[in-house]
Amino acid sequence: MSPSVAVVIREDPTKTPRAVEALRIALGLSTGGNPLTVILLEQAPLLLAEEQENILDGEILEKHLPVLKELRVPFVVPLGSGSKLSLNPGLEVREASSQDIASLIARTDRVLAF
Repeated sequence: MSPSVAVVIREDPTKTPRAVEALRIALGLSTGGNPLTVILLEQAPLLLAEEQENILDGEILEKHLPVLKELRVPFVVPLGSGSKLSLNPGLEVREASSQDIASLIARTDRVLAF
């Protein structure tokens, strides 16, 4: 069985382009044979919001989101994120408690944190 990979993004996409860059890296990893999950914490769920006018490097994000949708890359966000943000439809998004997110990270073979 291939090692699982989690990309954890905590960066605020309205303050730094690192969040979009991390998502681009996750997209590259998703094309391999390893199961991948993207975990968005703190302000990072803004990457999946329908309104992205304040996102740094938003034009790059606009190019990658359709591919992430097509590849059905799974995203995990904290509970309540969906009700706070209008998330982009068609993405594979699951809300989870902090405890479930910590457990998911602990069970993952490889973790990249941004």
